[in-house]
Amino acid sequence: MSRPSSWPIGRARPRPGGPLTGYKIAFPMISADSRRAGFNGVALGRSQVYGPVADAVCIQSPRHRCPSSWCDCGFYCFHALADARDLACDPQYQHSVLLEIAASGRYIRYELGLRYARQTVRSVRLGRCGCGRAATALADGGPGLTGWRRLHPVCGLCAGPRPVLTPEAFRARCGGVPVHHDEAVDDSAATAFAPLPGAGDDVDDAALVPLLAAEVALLQARLDQVQSRLEQLTRRSD
Repeated sequence: MSRPSSWPIGRARPRPGGPLTGYKIAFPMISADSRRAGFNGVALGRSQVYGPVADAVCIQSPRHRCPSSWCDCGFYCFHALADARDLACDPQYQHSVLLEIAASGRYIRYELGLRYARQTVRSVRLGRCGCGRAATALADGGPGLTGWRRLHPVCGLCAGPRPVLTPEAFRARCGGVPVHHDEAVDDSAATAFAPLPGAGDDVDDAALVPLLAAEVALLQARLDQVQSRLEQLTRRSD
């Protein structure tokens, strides 16, 4: 994750007496052969996938130890879970999950969190599906990295017939790291966004016919324009 602008550059400290607890967001990933699971950073670490236990690697220069006081390298985490939840609300991080981690090795302490050398993922929290409901599984999200595919947290309705990875299946592929729903997310809060009366399955099919007919007419007109333009370009090329 990226360093918030309010985090000043600090000085690297020696190893702490024990692991320090932190919270962060990351994109869940699955290997091309579907046998391993991992995580992709949301900012500086987007070019790498790390497992449940990992050492930070500087993508700019491998000649110094992470974290360096004059470089942005290293893992990042927040002290408070609430700060990680807030960052997950950013649209570009919509499909991320929340991680509770144990930070160890060299570290730099900031007001909001830590930058550190080694981390162990203690648990994974699934937040909301893109529709706003609580996510219950992970589905192929499309983009990824070489050898890895990104997963998106989804609810049962949005997953539909697509194959999904259950929390238990992701856990088995991620070294046994517990995967559960974020306690701050529940579908009871969705009542504020309930469908309007008469919406959804109760809509009269007869009322939809003229609307659908109009949409088909517009699509047909657009296709006629495209076909005409294509014929013009073909004649020019001849």
